[in-house]
Amino acid sequence: MKNVFAKLATDFLSTIVFIAVYVITDNVLLATGVAIASAVAQVVYATIKGEHLGFMTYASLALVVVLGGATLLTNDPRFVLAKPAIAHFAIGAIMLKRGWMLRYMPPIVAETIPEYVTFAGYAWAALMFVLGCGTIAIAMTGDIKLWAFYVTVVLLAAKIAAFAIQYVAFRILVTNRLRAARA
Repeated sequence: MKNVFAKLATDFLSTIVFIAVYVITDNVLLATGVAIASAVAQVVYATIKGEHLGFMTYASLALVVVLGGATLLTNDPRFVLAKPAIAHFAIGAIMLKRGWMLRYMPPIVAETIPEYVTFAGYAWAALMFVLGCGTIAIAMTGDIKLWAFYVTVVLLAAKIAAFAIQYVAFRILVTNRLRAARA
């Protein structure tokens, strides 16, 4: 579990840095510049250490540089605030692949209720699209404090709630199927 949180912190480093610098300084341009610098430094550091960087790392760097650069050039924070939405849309598109969740399920779930797992995969894709649209809507307001709350609390809470609902539902479905099979 510790490894999962470390990976998430690595994936969202520039967003975390942006929020921290903005909260401390109340300066969007400074926060954007530091976020861009941290994203570039993160990739340079990983490259020097010889770590393999995946496609998403480079895609995230490109988004930070392009959208952050647009924010710096136009003095409009909405560009950099839209970055998490693009990530959610990309993840949602990947989640549209039929059966993507099956590889993440325990064997008992994958063998007992594969049709529900496939449906849940589409539900997760829909959730990513909805959260991405919400991020765009919040970003368009230009209210950075509202955006910071949304990306740190609402996005996380929605995913935790969806996971909890899925866990309980799958547990009930598997239990019922196994009981029915024994009867």
